[in-house]
Amino acid sequence: MGLLSTAHATSTPSAEGYWKTIDDVTGKPKSIVRISRAADNTLMGEVVRLYPAKGEDPNRLCTACTGNLHNRPVVGMVILSGLKPQDVSWGEGRILDPHNGKTYKCMARLTAHGEKLKVRGYIGLPAFGRSQTWQRVDLMSAQG
Repeated sequence: MGLLSTAHATSTPSAEGYWKTIDDVTGKPKSIVRISRAADNTLMGEVVRLYPAKGEDPNRLCTACTGNLHNRPVVGMVILSGLKPQDVSWGEGRILDPHNGKTYKCMARLTAHGEKLKVRGYIGLPAFGRSQTWQRVDLMSAQG
């Protein structure tokens, strides 16, 4: 059984790449996040594009953020950090919600053969949180 588990783990697709974030309330696209590997081998995610609602500033600042992120552009901001590999998922990370400036604990799991990423932000225990399903996009879609 150990050999099968190892083989399965090494064939698991990576969460690295570009992801279209989908609002869990409206179902509409919110942004494109580029997930990459940080120097400490954890995963991090940076906003590379926003899909502003009608009348919203496409160059929105994080007015609700505190500290060194206050009034910084959301595009270019690292909103996901510290995700550690855990079998076929990632955990122990942090996710920032630029709308309210709050940071939550975070976990993520690939679904749909690596084409979707279920991201859960929570306080305390994962049961007390919200999930979003992000969709993998190619580089051209992310830039276009």
